[in-house]
Amino acid sequence: MSDTGDSSPTLGQPASISSLLRERSVRAVFLALLASSIGWVALATGLAIHVFAITDRKRDLGLLGLAEFIPSVVLVFLSGSIADRFDRRRIIVLGLLIEVVAVVGLLSLDYDRLRTASSFLALTLVMGIGRSLVSPSMRALVPAAAPPGQLARVIALSSSTWQISAIVGPLIGSLAYSVSPLLAYLVGGLLLIGSAAATVSIPRSTGLAHTTQPGDTPEAKPSFRGAFQGLASIWRQPILFGAIALDLFAVLFGGAVALLPAVAKELLGGGSNEVGFLRAAGGIGATIVTFALTARPLQRRIGRSLLVAVAVFGVATVLFGVSRSFWISAVAIFVLSGADSISVFIRSTLVPMVTPAVERGRVLAVEAVFIGASNELGAFESGEVAHHFGTVTSIVSGGLLTLVVVVIWWFAFPALRDIDRFEDLEGFDAHR
Repeated sequence: MSDTGDSSPTLGQPASISSLLRERSVRAVFLALLASSIGWVALATGLAIHVFAITDRKRDLGLLGLAEFIPSVVLVFLSGSIADRFDRRRIIVLGLLIEVVAVVGLLSLDYDRLRTASSFLALTLVMGIGRSLVSPSMRALVPAAAPPGQLARVIALSSSTWQISAIVGPLIGSLAYSVSPLLAYLVGGLLLIGSAAATVSIPRSTGLAHTTQPGDTPEAKPSFRGAFQGLASIWRQPILFGAIALDLFAVLFGGAVALLPAVAKELLGGGSNEVGFLRAAGGIGATIVTFALTARPLQRRIGRSLLVAVAVFGVATVLFGVSRSFWISAVAIFVLSGADSISVFIRSTLVPMVTPAVERGRVLAVEAVFIGASNELGAFESGEVAHHFGTVTSIVSGGLLTLVVVVIWWFAFPALRDIDRFEDLEGFDAHR
């Protein structure tokens, strides 16, 4: 693609991964996403292991997730609105620097005197503020960087950064933590700085929200009404609302990954290395699926594939909860992460296709809250249930509730279920 704006969200002739990465905008966005994702996951892994080692309380694992989630809710309309008004590259760099400030705080803590999670939670809140700025702007850059006709493949490629980070991040975080918690935080912070450097190299035209297609009419200036435009766009479109809300409720209940430190210790008799390898097993499954989707995106029965993938996620979560074998648990994590990658790919392709370019920052900011709710708030829910009823009950009940959600969505959102091809959404009118 030329570096002169936003490509149309259509599917064209297949492009290889190598040819996509030769595009300057795609390459720079991919590297920024990759470094940011690995750094974030490495930090999250180190934080979870460290806090559990200090307090030995499963509830604190859930509170860490809640601390990550709260800023995205509080700042949802602000972060989305500025992503649609200003140079998204600068917003991303600002957010990454805020996260680095939190890392510096982690490095300066006196761990010998810590007996509670309060300092970790406060710094996690700061990291969450930075992440709430980074997320909508970074994701809005992906369709802007896509060559004409290659949006689905570029989105699949960008999704692979999360899957790669799910392999590399936990290994880096857990192995660095086994040497020293300080090393885990230092490595994570350096990766965030690397992401900021890659972001600066993204062409300016790709980062500008107002460099859009003919007919797009952004507001003259940010407004309170405009800040709510993303929520309004999602609410009035069954496809948007159904796809995003499915992720919210399904993964909200299926937040087993948040309990990995407790699972490794209580059910599998392991420690930090087992946590890292289980997380990596999930990353391997997700990465294999994501790269397969990059090479050959789904062509038919898109809506039904989404619902089936979420159902497989629920079944694998139940298997993970009842397992007492490290290898069975690893296979369950492998499968549920692969299934989650399919649902992420489909949702991540649908959303920009049915969203006007000048509203993407606001829509993606709201979507980030839904995603955050399904992950961070899901971690909190899992931690609370585990605290009161036990680890096994938390995981198994979450998987079963995920299956219930799939059944409800099958009948409640026929427009989503019956989507056959992505091409059917070309020229979709988001305002009708």
